[in-house]
This record gives sequence, C-alpha cells and structure tokens, in this order.
Amino acid sequence: MNEHANPQTLSVRADQLEEQMMHQLGERIATKSVLFNMGDGKVKMASGPALKAANPDKYFLMGADPRLPKMPAKPTLIDFFNNRFASLNHLLQSATHALKGGHSEKVVLACLLHDIGVAGFIRCDHGYWGAQMIEPYVDEEVSWAVRMHQALRFFPDPSVGYEYPEMYIKYFGADYKPEPYIVAEYERARNHKHYMTSRMITVNDIYSFDPSAKVDLNDFVDIIGRNFKQPEEGLGFDNSPSSHMWRTLMWPTRFL
Repeated sequence: MNEHANPQTLSVRADQLEEQMMHQLGERIATKSVLFNMGDGKVKMASGPALKAANPDKYFLMGADPRLPKMPAKPTLIDFFNNRFASLNHLLQSATHALKGGHSEKVVLACLLHDIGVAGFIRCDHGYWGAQMIEPYVDEEVSWAVRMHQALRFFPDPSVGYEYPEMYIKYFGADYKPEPYIVAEYERARNHKHYMTSRMITVNDIYSFDPSAKVDLNDFVDIIGRNFKQPEEGLGFDNSPSSHMWRTLMWPTRFL
C-alpha cells in the first residue's frame, strides 16, 4: 500500500498513539506536563474538565502508571537505576573508567551519578538537576562535582589531559560558545576545593559511547552502599528537599 495515499501529520499520529496508550490504562486517565508538550514545541496543557468530558467514565491517575516498571514500596537508588533511569550504559562506562583508573570512591560515585539528570529528567541544565536530586544523600564533594561538571566539560584542562570533546564540535558546531552563566560557573569553580573531583568527571566521561562495552551495575553496589545515604523510608518518602523529584520519577503521569 502506498504510504502517501492517506497521509497523516505527526500530530495526528501522536494523538492516535496517545489514545491507544490511554486505553492501556484501563479506568484511569494519565496526564502529561506542560514541560512534556514544550518538548514538542507546544505551550499547552489539556484541562481537567476537557479530559473528563472526553472520558466521563474514567478517573484521573493519582498513583503508579501501569505502563511503567513497578517500583517497590521503599525504593532505593538501585531501584531507580533499574526502573526509571535510561541510558545506563553511559553512566556505567564512565564509572567503570574511573574505577579502573584507581580513583576514590567519591569520584567513582560522582561519575556514576553525573548524568542522572539526563537519564531521569531533562537534558537542559542536567548537572544542576542531578546535583539537587542527590544532595541530601551524598557527601557535599559529590553533589558539587555533579553540579559543576555542567560547566567544566566545555573548558579544557591541560594539567589532566582534558581537551574540548570533538563530539561537541560535531553536535553543536565549531562556533558554539557556552552561555555566560556557564562561563561564570567555570570561573568560580576553578579555585574551589572540590574542583579536581568535578574535573575527574569530565576526564572519565565517555564521549564516544561503546554499545558493546561490558559493564554491570552490580560492580558499584558496595560503593553506593558506603557513599549514598539510602533513607529507610525509601527515596521520595523521607521528606528531604529533593523527595519530590524522586516521587515525580516514580509517578510522572500523576494528575496532581
């Protein structure tokens, strides 16, 4: 059949897919955030009354989304790695690189966690998102390093053999210049006591990912156990300043 005989816009296809996924939820209506729609170039949000009118026999989803892997009652960091973080290969490769390089456990943990903002939330300002998520549970050295790698990755440091990644030239263009706030962060970070910890994230980052690399999260379970303060109540239920971020990852389509 000629695929152009009955052309459909991407928007129509997206609406059809959304309707199909809605049926998979059974008696619940899953909602999407404004930020989700902005990713498609649309500043919009479906209103509660409109969704209810279109689905009068259904209630809004106010808990776990059955389309996602089930989380335990008291989730650990490992549970989020296994059920909510995408692109684990990159994180594991970076941490493995640091481990084989003989770095401290704090550096290894920072490498393991440096891109969870990307893997769990959003690419923009992922260093800041990731640092805020882990700040209540790790040493200040680790969270600071994760936050500042956001800026340091754009600036070479010949003393440790770090050069501006060729991948960035390919991705952003040879004329790309970081925003002024990133430049200012870099300037502030250079003389900080934890500068080298954050710099080691950039050194051990894997900019050309190897999909065939043999990596295993189990190699880091003990390091996580010694350096990540897992709350007894479970991440998201311990009333820390970032609990809401972990809950959002657990229930990303909850109505409120």
